Amino acid sequence: MVPHPDQLAALAAIVDHGTFEAAARHLHVTTSAVSQRIRALETAAGQVLVRRTTPCAATEAGTAYVRLARQTALLYGDVRAEVDRDEEARRIELRVAVNADSLATWFRGVLDEVALWDGASLRLEVEDQAFSADLLRRGDVLGAVTSDPAVVQGCRSESLGVLRYRPAAAPSYAHRWGGGRGRFDWARMPAVVFNDKDALQHDFLAARGFGPPPVVHRVPTSADFHEAIRRGLGWGLLPTPQLAPDLTAGTLVALGARLHVDVALHWQRWRLDSPGLLRLTEAVRSAARVLRG
Repeated sequence: MVPHPDQLAALAAIVDHGTFEAAARHLHVTTSAVSQRIRALETAAGQVLVRRTTPCAATEAGTAYVRLARQTALLYGDVRAEVDRDEEARRIELRVAVNADSLATWFRGVLDEVALWDGASLRLEVEDQAFSADLLRRGDVLGAVTSDPAVVQGCRSESLGVLRYRPAAAPSYAHRWGGGRGRFDWARMPAVVFNDKDALQHDFLAARGFGPPPVVHRVPTSADFHEAIRRGLGWGLLPTPQLAPDLTAGTLVALGARLHVDVALHWQRWRLDSPGLLRLTEAVRSAARVLRG
């Protein structure tokens, strides 16, 4: 069974937009046409591919077809970019998962590069580096910056280097909890975390024999997480490229001269010889050179 591209596009649109009606508006067809395409695809596959929930979602089998839909769209986009003279037709969408700290630091080199490409549309999904590989498995993205070394089925993986984090706090906070002696009361100090998936601070404490912090503040954007630590809300682990200017200015201090956490990052991408995907991979490699010292 070879799915028709229109059927795959309908499936991806339903997953992206949540309903058959919204998918139809996106595809500029009727809702009936979308329903017919999905029924034909499910009949050929011999199983249900879409959960008719609110919002709609792909079943386990449907996830594989969504991934195929994304890959098909990418390859068609590559061909249009090569042969079509119409600028709108030549646009190619590049879906990427990246963690917030990378996006706030070294990954900005990728943005600089893609900004020079004609017709490329970069669509970023911000996800914790420990979970971003899940977006690849579901077919939501074509590449992901991840800390998971296990290669996702159907993908290639390569090491990018290490993003180093250091525990830091506002000078007034450090004085309050260290008394100026540099011996911090880790068991009692309030901490700042990015969100419920952010285990960096907890793992840092556990590695030193401490339990979870008694007070945890959740600040779910990279810039505001940084600012919350600057304002003394709590201590937190900051990537060194983001922390360095504050150490120089004296607006933050490191809690321990040698304390740090290294997070190894990997670039995982679909195993496709797509010119657009290969070009994106080169941009990621180039930007990640700062992680390798």
